Amino acid sequence: MLARTASNLFWLARYMERADYLARLLQVAGHMSAVRVDADGNSEWESAIAAAGCHEEFFGKHEAATAGSVIDYLAFDRGNPSSICNCIETSRRNARAVRTALTSDMWEAVNTSWMELRDFESSEMNEDRLTEFLDWVKARTSLVHGVYANTMLRRDGFHFTRIGQFLERADNTARLLDVKYHVRLPTVQDVGGVVDYYQWLAVLRVVGARRAYRVLFKGHVEPAQVAELLILRPEFPRSLVFCFEQICLNLDAIESHDPRLSSECKRIAHSQYAALRFGQIEPIIEQGLHEFLSELVDRCGLLGAEIARGHLF
Repeated sequence: MLARTASNLFWLARYMERADYLARLLQVAGHMSAVRVDADGNSEWESAIAAAGCHEEFFGKHEAATAGSVIDYLAFDRGNPSSICNCIETSRRNARAVRTALTSDMWEAVNTSWMELRDFESSEMNEDRLTEFLDWVKARTSLVHGVYANTMLRRDGFHFTRIGQFLERADNTARLLDVKYHVRLPTVQDVGGVVDYYQWLAVLRVVGARRAYRVLFKGHVEPAQVAELLILRPEFPRSLVFCFEQICLNLDAIESHDPRLSSECKRIAHSQYAALRFGQIEPIIEQGLHEFLSELVDRCGLLGAEIARGHLF
């Protein structure tokens, strides 16, 4: 497969997954903001900017992280290359560049998403419309991923698409879990209290993990168990260990590439997968969950760079 084609498929999947993440991130910020009881209601929205990785760029354009400014920047701002609108636009551009490498169903899913997006951009965005838009983003990205998983041949094109999806998901899961650590609770006494409980519940709700949590852990929502679910439980398809398992499987399945160039990305992926597969949540929390997640985000960035160097250029 041509490196250019592989790159387009890789980034098509990454940007669709990123659009889904941003929609979920805005929802969790809204849920957390709704249970605040103090006067400072902006920390959830500032945490969303931090978790999206665009803190410096955002505050270069806006003085404060309010609900309106953050929603506009992460969802609709064409000046933000990683806004939801730009993610869907970029995915469609990548899909069009490799139209012949896609199944007709996959192209229709991406192209229809792009066309329907314009209806949302041209309409007034009140609270109900925003909820409809974020739910639409999640539904369309799920459709795109489902269509390619069910229609593409299990050859290099599929593997590059799969790697792009799960590398982005791993990065995003770490950031979404870490968003809780950017949020200031009203008082120290609220740690472990009602507000803290509902904020953790919001994280589970947004990643669609409430039922998974009840099945695996039952009982009261505990921060350590939420972290374990999203980091170490291979049964859950958004967990970090599941994402890295898929990355490793698909990297190993790619054929006809110089092993000297691809060896480093495989080493990084497999070493991180082994650490997650055999890891335990207690040492991670003792080390510091925020520090662990920040390091893992850096590892995702390094892995992406090595995949590009070994396969995409």
